Amino acid sequence: MEKTFPHLGKTETRSDLLPLLRATGPDLDALYARADEVRRAHCGDAVPVRSIIEFSNVCANDCLYCGIRASNPAPVRYRMAPDEILASAKQVAASGIAGTLVLQAGETPGTADDEIAALLRRLKAEVPGLAITLSVGNRPREVYARWRDAGMDRYLLRFETSDAALFARLHPDCTLAERLQCLRDLKSLGVQAGGGFMVGLPGETVDILADNILLCREFDFDMIGIGPYIPNPQTPLGGQPNAYADDPEMFFRALAVLRLANPDAHIPATTAFDALFPNGRDLALRRGANVFMPNATPGPLRKDYQLYPGKPCIDEDAADCALCVQARLRALGRPVAQGPGHSLKNRRKNAP
Repeated sequence: MEKTFPHLGKTETRSDLLPLLRATGPDLDALYARADEVRRAHCGDAVPVRSIIEFSNVCANDCLYCGIRASNPAPVRYRMAPDEILASAKQVAASGIAGTLVLQAGETPGTADDEIAALLRRLKAEVPGLAITLSVGNRPREVYARWRDAGMDRYLLRFETSDAALFARLHPDCTLAERLQCLRDLKSLGVQAGGGFMVGLPGETVDILADNILLCREFDFDMIGIGPYIPNPQTPLGGQPNAYADDPEMFFRALAVLRLANPDAHIPATTAFDALFPNGRDLALRRGANVFMPNATPGPLRKDYQLYPGKPCIDEDAADCALCVQARLRALGRPVAQGPGHSLKNRRKNAP
């Protein structure tokens, strides 16, 4: 492993990634150490904190793995009013630890696009200083442009898998080509764009996992979110285990290789790592991740925004989450980053 790339260049292929994704023993330890070194060199030790408000669990889609899929009767459906979202955003700003507000919801194309634009304008006016990331699914380019003009700084749209056939089996409401076109539209509009994928979807192979990582590098995303697939018994895939159920280190291998292939991307330690591993997000921050994303959704609503079972922090409130984040980062010796935490790629693009 010591002779492996200091970080992956732009010409490596699937065959170059596969040995890393199969590393064990001392080679695996070296992979994790190298990913942490690359993270430190390109991102620094300060951890950007991005607080999430899950403002609606209403969704028009029926993705086969998702707990808020349209046909799942279990969650009580909700949609926060703009004033409620503003109040939560002001709590985030008052905490003093988050530079970014992430607004996430189920996908409801067209039904509230104008309301979202109005909400973005209010947020920029009433909670200045916070960068705003939106994550509400596929939309036409003109809608993304409208949201950008209203104050949206970033957009997160995970493609979930780079394999078109696997995507089609799991997502009856759109195609992989449509999802990737949305990401191209966002980049063409100058919006900081985020993609990403689940690790271990039923039917995924290590070859597909390697291709997922290479697709992230091809798009040169500003931010990349990944996390383990966790079966939800309230969905059609509930009885199908993670493809790497017998090799849980694969979740962290994927994270480490993702960092080597995308050295200056923001990569969050996602909540799914905590759902599967004690202090899983802490481990992720030691193995390539550099961002922490606490939940700022009002406490009573959290139980109805469970994409997968075992989601952490559903019984806490935003103030508890803020204190927890600070304590966890202190224990890791990692300070909270100051400012909005914009894309690190601007430094590379503007370098002489």
